[in-house]
Amino acid sequence: MKSYFGCATAILILAGATAAGAQTTIIERDSPGVITRERVELTPAQRTTIYRTVTRERVSTAPPSFAVRPGVRVPQTVELQEIPSTVVQEVPSVRRYRYMVVNNEVVLVDPATSEVIEIIRQ
Repeated sequence: MKSYFGCATAILILAGATAAGAQTTIIERDSPGVITRERVELTPAQRTTIYRTVTRERVSTAPPSFAVRPGVRVPQTVELQEIPSTVVQEVPSVRRYRYMVVNNEVVLVDPATSEVIEIIRQ
């Protein structure tokens, strides 16, 4: 009986380790603390949905002089918008992000770190 219990415990531990290894979270050291950045994997159809929905909303845009690249921190003066609920229904992986529009590009930003996560072009 004890050997069955031991085997079951080992299987559960291995299964937990495998599930943890399958996550796509990247942790990078940055002073003064730790920044957690997730990868966003979007299909071309999801990118199109996000771009078309957001650009129809006619939100204010960020200054065109702002150099946008993944990993860059957005200035605190830039107003970030919530992802529209219609987009979240179709692309739930972007729920936690905010966005801004710069030079006709939709820029996804992690509000916790103010980092640019993804740039979606037409």
